[in-house]
Amino acid sequence: MTNVLDQLREMTTVVADTGEVAAVKKYEPVDCTTNPSLVLKALTDPASEDLVARELDAARKAGLTAEQAVEVLTVAMGAELAALVPGRVSTEVDACLSFDTDKSVARARDIIAEYDRRGVSKDKVLIKLASTWEGIRAAEILQSEGIDCNLTLLFSMAQAVACADAKAFLISPFVGRITDWYKKAEGRDSYAPDEDPGVKSVRGIYDYYKSNGIDTVVMGASFRNTDQIKALAGCDNLTIAPALLDEMANDPADLPRVLSPGNASGVAPIAMDEATFRWQMNADAMATEKLAEGIRNFDADHQKLIKVIADRM
Repeated sequence: MTNVLDQLREMTTVVADTGEVAAVKKYEPVDCTTNPSLVLKALTDPASEDLVARELDAARKAGLTAEQAVEVLTVAMGAELAALVPGRVSTEVDACLSFDTDKSVARARDIIAEYDRRGVSKDKVLIKLASTWEGIRAAEILQSEGIDCNLTLLFSMAQAVACADAKAFLISPFVGRITDWYKKAEGRDSYAPDEDPGVKSVRGIYDYYKSNGIDTVVMGASFRNTDQIKALAGCDNLTIAPALLDEMANDPADLPRVLSPGNASGVAPIAMDEATFRWQMNADAMATEKLAEGIRNFDADHQKLIKVIADRM
């Protein structure tokens, strides 16, 4: 009998939400993802010890600052992961650049150049940007240059529409963080899968994309439990933490397909410009709060990572 994870892989591209080499080897995902939080965790991964030591030694000899060393180390880890997966490795532009289109584009080009220096072509990389208006504009520029982007910290239809208009390669709507916000706001302990606000948000975005022939990949992210994942079976991609991958690998239940392009409702396209985007985000307290919080948290982990590397150097 197949398990839930095997069944999910038949209908959805499974991505490992980890930067740890051992986890990627164990679960054999198609793609994997990195961000400062995941790189921090990977620093304690025994499988990465030699790589970290080698890269920091090279950084010291080259006279790099701790911040520059972090930039190089992040790509070095991504390059190692790229050799383990058949698909892409998402690599994040610094969160502190989330409201600066030009600097985001420049940083993304540097990331691609560093991957190229290590023998990893750009078609193995996704540049990860926060779904601010400025981040989406950066993605639009990068996509026009043949650099594919993953728009992250996505919590609303306004963000999803703007990303589609920018021809972003992939978006990462954050299921669990949406649910967290509504639990607190509504005083709820839990939701049934079909009532879960995070699940409903991704289903709505998926339906809009498939109804309008949008090629942008929908990758559900930030899951709190396997019920949320099962409720999105059939979504283009799902990025899943190792603990939840393990739980599904040990679950013998049948997994019905929930999402399918053929079941799109035919919802009409939405016109989106900057003023409309900013107004709709302003009107959505959850999306505004979770986007800002996510950027702050990613930046905090980035600063923590710089400090850790400075101490080691």
